[in-house]
Amino acid sequence: MSDEVTIGGFGGSLRVDNVQALAGRVSSEIPERYVRPERKEEDAVDVNGHDVSEIYSIPIIDFSRLANPVSSKEETAKLHSACEDWGFFQLVNHGVPEEIINRMKQNTEEFFKLPLEEKEAFAQLPGQIEGYGQAFVQSEEQKLDWGDILFLGTLPPSVRQMRFWPTNPTSFRETIHEYAIELKKVSDLLLQKMSQNLGLEPEKLYDLFNDGIQAIRFNYYPPCPSPEKVLGLSPHSDAVGLTLLLQVNEQQGLQIRRKGGWLPVKALPQAFIVNIGDIVEILTNGRYKSIEHRAVVSNEKERLSVAGFLSLRIGRMVEPIPELVKEEGLLYRSITFEEYVADLFKRVQADSRRSQASEKHFFPPAPSASGRRLPRRPPPDPPPNQTWVRPTSQIRARVPPGLIDPHQSCDQRRPAGRTNPRPVMSATRADHADCTNPRHCD
Repeated sequence: MSDEVTIGGFGGSLRVDNVQALAGRVSSEIPERYVRPERKEEDAVDVNGHDVSEIYSIPIIDFSRLANPVSSKEETAKLHSACEDWGFFQLVNHGVPEEIINRMKQNTEEFFKLPLEEKEAFAQLPGQIEGYGQAFVQSEEQKLDWGDILFLGTLPPSVRQMRFWPTNPTSFRETIHEYAIELKKVSDLLLQKMSQNLGLEPEKLYDLFNDGIQAIRFNYYPPCPSPEKVLGLSPHSDAVGLTLLLQVNEQQGLQIRRKGGWLPVKALPQAFIVNIGDIVEILTNGRYKSIEHRAVVSNEKERLSVAGFLSLRIGRMVEPIPELVKEEGLLYRSITFEEYVADLFKRVQADSRRSQASEKHFFPPAPSASGRRLPRRPPPDPPPNQTWVRPTSQIRARVPPGLIDPHQSCDQRRPAGRTNPRPVMSATRADHADCTNPRHCD
């Protein structure tokens, strides 16, 4: 297998204690590396102090209506709104056979129930991101997530490193293969509908991702005696194209950043929770938003989920689609996919050495010691004719001075004629302390 088409060598993780085993030993005191002081200040409330779970819920898109010519127009419009305004939605009636979904859930639960030594047979190797372990532990000081993962490259078949694919349960490998194929069918139609919504040729996004890399991450978040002190998954946004998440058991835990707070997402049975990744945000020149999210844990029951990631192939360019640049100007510069991924890993390592966490990840997330996306502020003196835009991906576009001034207020920053209250350069509320309209700082 050629190194040019595998994803395992992009970066690795230091070995740390297995969290599932640790949870079985801990009675009350949580090891300091897992304690997150910021949890005290990041409850799931909106900026007005209301419980967001009582007010908001992410959009629900019916896949069968998307595929049906009679109802496609109406449902496609709902999809467009979800991608622009939320960056997250639940996908129901997606057409993946229930037998495959149920087998994936069962196999996932059975794998994580295996004795530790059996799971360790598929452990990550030094310098590799694939396999069983944790995501991007780069130093002995950084804060850790309360969870274990199994991460695998799944499509195209050339990226598969079968040494990491579990053989127990005996049907697991076949299940993963079948699930990966079905996941691609779903993402293919979503990309086609997104292209239509953006005024592009229907095959535009599909063609960009058709030969891309797919990976699957299996997540296990054990119960914790003090769940209010830890995070199962640090705040991050996905540095891929699309993510399709399957909730394995009934224990909830996903939260998304919404209106200055954390919105709990209650997964619908058998549905996919879909979110826009950074690459699609870049390709759409900021039209579709990649949103920060995290996972919390319970003190009563473990939580399991399966995240499918769709990204570009190695050799592709990560850059705005030219047809989408005309209205607001170029917001991101062009960069090769290899450079894009290499930059993400470099920042993970650099932030870890500073005992902080990078805001981005390739497939697994980089932990965030601060509890919010970093870094969010542009440098004090940007180079001439260059403006920092959308620090989400840390990609600069060479644009005329003044197109986006990070020192302007939110209202000033919005281009003339733009009705969307969200600013062109998304930011956390910490970057808009003087903003009088909280809707600008979702």
